[in-house]
Amino acid sequence: MIAATDVQYHADGHAIAACVLFESWGDATPVREWTVRIEDVAEYVPGQFYKRELPCLLALLSSVLPELKIVIVDGYVWLGDESHPGLGGHLYAALDRKVPVVGVAKTRFVGAAPVSEVLRGESASPLFVSVAGLALAEAAQNVQAMHGAHRLPTLLKRVDALCRAKT
Repeated sequence: MIAATDVQYHADGHAIAACVLFESWGDATPVREWTVRIEDVAEYVPGQFYKRELPCLLALLSSVLPELKIVIVDGYVWLGDESHPGLGGHLYAALDRKVPVVGVAKTRFVGAAPVSEVLRGESASPLFVSVAGLALAEAAQNVQAMHGAHRLPTLLKRVDALCRAKT
């Protein structure tokens, strides 16, 4: 299974983590989707976003870890070269480097490398794909092949909407 994840933070200190599970990159509908409410989320610290989001993702994925082939995060795997992990790199390490992690970011992070720019639909704005545990070209090709005619693939839009819809 492939897991697309996202987290939404709320002013009262809790977060909603969402997951959409699907079997193939081209799938239009999920096999399963769910959310987890996480109380007392850590404060945001610039340059250490993973400390806030990683516990949310681990709580979200704990019940399906044995099924996972790949996890997609909203953001970057690397914040510089591969010696400077971003959220995805920290998640990959937390999963004992057994489950590849693909980062799909909507905005450029200067210095992040290696990154592949992926244009989808008729958009002139790329998605920025990074990865751990899989070849970058393969990850970029997979994101390109995801269902949907627009810049954001259908299931990435779905997981974003799912975490935002819950309170």
